[in-house]
Amino acid sequence: MNRGTAGSRAQPGAPLDADTPGTVRLTVAQATALGENALRRIGYPEEEARIIVDQLVDNALCGYKFAGLPRVLAIAHDEKTRQARRPVRVVHETPASALIDGGNNVGYISVYRGAEIAIAKARATGLAAVGVYNSYYSGRNAYYAERIARAGLVAIHVASAKPRVLPLGGARPALGTNPICFGFPSAAGPVVFDMGTASLMWGEVMLFAHIGRELPEGTGYDEQGRPTRDARAVLRGGVVPFGGHKGYGLSFAIQALGLLAGAALARGQVQDYGFLFVAVDPDILVPGGVFPRQMAELVERVKATPRQPGVAEIRIPSERAFRERERRRKEGIVLDRKVVESLEAL
Repeated sequence: MNRGTAGSRAQPGAPLDADTPGTVRLTVAQATALGENALRRIGYPEEEARIIVDQLVDNALCGYKFAGLPRVLAIAHDEKTRQARRPVRVVHETPASALIDGGNNVGYISVYRGAEIAIAKARATGLAAVGVYNSYYSGRNAYYAERIARAGLVAIHVASAKPRVLPLGGARPALGTNPICFGFPSAAGPVVFDMGTASLMWGEVMLFAHIGRELPEGTGYDEQGRPTRDARAVLRGGVVPFGGHKGYGLSFAIQALGLLAGAALARGQVQDYGFLFVAVDPDILVPGGVFPRQMAELVERVKATPRQPGVAEIRIPSERAFRERERRRKEGIVLDRKVVESLEAL
């Protein structure tokens, strides 16, 4: 464990992430043990802790700092974690669909189960739709979409949530951060596009509040609907959608798709968590197993586009994350020291 040495990402040959006195560098094994131990101390059994931390460490490896081990702190302090949990169960099912009651389990567990069911059903029928409700905090959508794509399937995944985002012109939150994600199998490896429809994901706001860092200008509002960069004040207020009316419209549509996943069934609230998967076997539309090869060709053609002056490379979605994942497996994961100390103190 490296507890802060000099370094800079700008220096040739330097690690991806700089070490500072306020950071701690962990190996993948150390980060995994830190997360699993913290989760077990707050009541998660070994297998569930393993599933959760597998995603959190992968998130960190891919460069999503807020979606890594700091999420254990969010889980630990969320009121839902202190409420009773029931086993995840299928409450309605057809050969091509399933509706899953998450039993108030964290989404890293229940949505993981939803993705596994979507894979099994799409392999059997060619097309599957799976919804998960009565859950929360599913993490990074790309994690699930990549799993589905690696199974040879096309994935569409959306997640609605409780209000954190102000509608255009609103002074109070009315929408979730509401991400949307696509995953495609390719002969050259999965291609994944994942985006939130909020200007900031809520995990970023929570992390900035925890470490005392200001938010970017124009993204956050306090509980009175006044703009602020104070992350702690934004936790009592909300953030705005990305991209003006386009991001707002997309966020609204995802909130509606959450209803299709059963979002209102848990508490009778139409503004709540709902996780929807659609998984498609490409062969039901393009037979002969040609889709992965076509996807690889599409990637090659896009990357071969003539570049503007000063542009070294045209990248495709997920390429940066996958490259950095492999580097951080060797270089380690850098965490804020305050996060590590908080995890050790749980």
